Amino acid sequence: MYAAIDIGGTKIAGALIDDAGVIVERAELPTPARESTSRLSGTVDAVIDALAAHGAWSGVRAMGIASAGPVDMAKGTVSPVNIPAWRSFPLVESVRAHPLVSDAVEPVLLGDAVAMAAAEHWRGAAQGVANALCMVVSTGVGGGYVLDGALHPGPSGNAGHIGHICVDMDGPPCACGARGCVEAYASGTAIARHAVRLGWTPPPGQDATAAAVAVAARAGDERALSAYDRSARALAAAIAGSATLLEIEVAVIGGGVAQAGDVLFTPLRRHLRGFAVLDFARHVTVRPAALARDAGLVGAAAAARRAVLDTVAAE
Repeated sequence: MYAAIDIGGTKIAGALIDDAGVIVERAELPTPARESTSRLSGTVDAVIDALAAHGAWSGVRAMGIASAGPVDMAKGTVSPVNIPAWRSFPLVESVRAHPLVSDAVEPVLLGDAVAMAAAEHWRGAAQGVANALCMVVSTGVGGGYVLDGALHPGPSGNAGHIGHICVDMDGPPCACGARGCVEAYASGTAIARHAVRLGWTPPPGQDATAAAVAVAARAGDERALSAYDRSARALAAAIAGSATLLEIEVAVIGGGVAQAGDVLFTPLRRHLRGFAVLDFARHVTVRPAALARDAGLVGAAAAARRAVLDTVAAE
């Protein structure tokens, strides 16, 4: 049994997950994102308490923590953009101090997008694939790599942060401070902004969101279709670049924007054929993610499980 914590801007979720990747018990509390460090830490502790009340807790061998980033796996710290009180916050140390954790398990930290890659490789659309890129396309764009059959988080845990590679040197400014990043074209925010710029307006009483643009695109609105095509082209360039550099076989796309379905995936596959032209790169395929809201939890458990297996192998 593995304990998993998934920390985001709106909720802190926890689960007990067995060796087959099945969620046995679940707990969840709203994230007090604008409150104090102690209030946030207390909420994480409360989720752990709720899990520990379940009989299966006695079988927990390790704990994984997926968090919105940036994260620093080496230092065990997190600085989530959407949780202002946590800046270089020692999350692993805080969780380890919980009386039910300290003597039982060693927490393993990873970023939420890397957790998604771990989850999809263990139980989802990248299962059985030796080399894959898994992307979360939502308010932002993140990602994680599986290389030679193993998760590749990098020294700090931020490898695969594909939303912030440049696909247009003269492109629009990105929130990270650079220009022409994938995120500036492909995120849900960017899709909605571009559709509005083209003259599209949401239905009365609705906000301009990527989901609303997707509805309009399915109805044939050319401006909405153009906004998704622009997003798909940026994603295709990033995937083709990854295929060229790392010979990935599969790119898995998840997150809220991926819920647009064929509105996104049809132009994405078309543009990919134009970017991935070298013999060793052109066979990369795109798949929708198989795990939705549980990806962070399952990925955190996958990382914890891998830590246990590595320890056993070393012994």
